[in-house]
Amino acid sequence: MLAAFLAILHGAVATLRSRRDLLAEIAALRQQLAIYKRTVPHPKLRASDRLFWVTLRRLWSGWRDVLVIVKPETVIGWQHHAFRRYWSWISRRRRSPNSATTNAEIRELVRRMALDNPGWGAPRIHGELKMLGFDVSERTVSRYLRRFRRRPQARQNWLTFLRNHRDAIAAFDFFVVFSAAFRPLYVWLAIEHARRHILHVNVTEHPTAAWVVQQLREAFPFEAAPRYLIFDRNSIFSVQVANAVKAMGTKPVRTDFASPWQNGVAERWISSARRDLLDQVVILDERHLLRLLRDYVGNYYLPDRTHLGLAKDTPAGRTVEHRPAATAKVVALPRCGGLHHRYVWREAA
Repeated sequence: MLAAFLAILHGAVATLRSRRDLLAEIAALRQQLAIYKRTVPHPKLRASDRLFWVTLRRLWSGWRDVLVIVKPETVIGWQHHAFRRYWSWISRRRRSPNSATTNAEIRELVRRMALDNPGWGAPRIHGELKMLGFDVSERTVSRYLRRFRRRPQARQNWLTFLRNHRDAIAAFDFFVVFSAAFRPLYVWLAIEHARRHILHVNVTEHPTAAWVVQQLREAFPFEAAPRYLIFDRNSIFSVQVANAVKAMGTKPVRTDFASPWQNGVAERWISSARRDLLDQVVILDERHLLRLLRDYVGNYYLPDRTHLGLAKDTPAGRTVEHRPAATAKVVALPRCGGLHHRYVWREAA
């Protein structure tokens, strides 16, 4: 504001000077501005500078002719922005001093009623709130309810189910890997929850429900199927797949929509496979990917790779090695083409 006031004051003083002095000063200032524009393409302007030009645009019709630092469209944009800010300010919601406390209380009541009464929807909860004297719309209650759909109690129930039946649960899933030619290759895996043991892995370019059923037969031969089998709602895992799971004497358990955490064991293995192997190599084709995955599973993941969920043991079980002799040294055995290693004791030759 001070800069704008000084500019207006300077303009008033200039009207009292001679025309020749005024023209000379204008020419000198314009020449300096031209140099400044060449050296500083985007000068930094303050809010007071913007206010000055927006105000000058309203008071003087020749404001466009003296612009050097910015374009006329920029000044018009400033005015439009100020107009939007002004209307946002005058149309802001008027909240009472206790509105924040009231909203928090309503949210907590909606949460409490939804937890205490699983069958209640927004209309029922809204009616109960209305009977308690709360002035809130049903739409607001519905919006609050959407935040509580994945309730902590439901999540706890799911985790409890996984812990209590870990020895009887397996899971399967798909994930996509792109080849060097950018062709999608679909990897199917089955994993046992108890030891994080990979039961079967295979690759295809054209996944179908019939192909998945065949993989299930190979993963669980001779009545080796678990009691529960977890899988998501991928469209390929159709009724045909669910019926095949039931025919094995296994109960299919589908995860909720957009809930990968419910199939966390399989998802974590996929992350490990990408991080340990797939992000480090260029996949040529389907056969190349399958060979790499089987080498990763059979020669590194199952016998060598320690797992946090197994108390730092491996899925196949790994015996702790103690130093056999004072002269023994630790040597590295390459795995996955040297991407990883297993370390063992070897006596010096």
